[in-house]
Amino acid sequence: MNQDIKSESPQGVESITPYGDSRHKTAQVQEMFDSIAPAYDFMNRAMTMGIDKLWRSKAVKRLRDAHVKRVLDVATGTGDLAIKIARELPESSITGIDLSEGMIEVGRKKVKEAGLDGRISFMQADCLELPFADGEFDAITVAFGVRNFERLLEGYREMYRVLDYGGLLCVLELSTPKGALTRPMYNLYTRHIIPFAGRMISKDVRAYSYLPESIAAVAQGEEMCKLMREAGFSDARAHAMTFGTCTLYTARK
Repeated sequence: MNQDIKSESPQGVESITPYGDSRHKTAQVQEMFDSIAPAYDFMNRAMTMGIDKLWRSKAVKRLRDAHVKRVLDVATGTGDLAIKIARELPESSITGIDLSEGMIEVGRKKVKEAGLDGRISFMQADCLELPFADGEFDAITVAFGVRNFERLLEGYREMYRVLDYGGLLCVLELSTPKGALTRPMYNLYTRHIIPFAGRMISKDVRAYSYLPESIAAVAQGEEMCKLMREAGFSDARAHAMTFGTCTLYTARK
């Protein structure tokens, strides 16, 4: 079922930064993920109680149905989605890019341990300046990364450029539930429990406070679909999951 969700913040997610200093958002995001890379996978599982695996499965099913082979995983992080794609789509090859070399290093170790280093390659790159030719990929995925883009529309336009005609864009992003019962519990969990746990485990004071702030500010539901259409995509759709705490967005070139 599609669910329209509006952003809570009039500022927009581009103005929400991890450390709130004068540097560009890109530099702050890179520093943050380098800082939390060793604890990232543990925190991811703990924060979502493992449900993030289900969300990735939903995204991979869309890729499987589209019969894609050349996949670009933007904001790949430690490679969870890239690894899942490689395992479930045996004819695919995946290129993962990320700002954070620290995250990519963790990803490379995981890929090698999984025996998938011949199918998955990683490189440090900025989503706003993708180092690829026009139409190079059948599909582009982004898992929990678009709210970290310094300029979201520009990022979508770059992804549109390197996607082949008929190709699939598949974006997973955290979102804000609207239910009368789920909303207060969600707010307590994301605004208080997660930041406290993040400070204890990752030692980065700001990283897990930035998380709920960026979720609240990012375009959601139809608002996100409009951005995709503005970048050139067609058939943009939002599919809310798990009481609206995560949304799967799909679109075509």
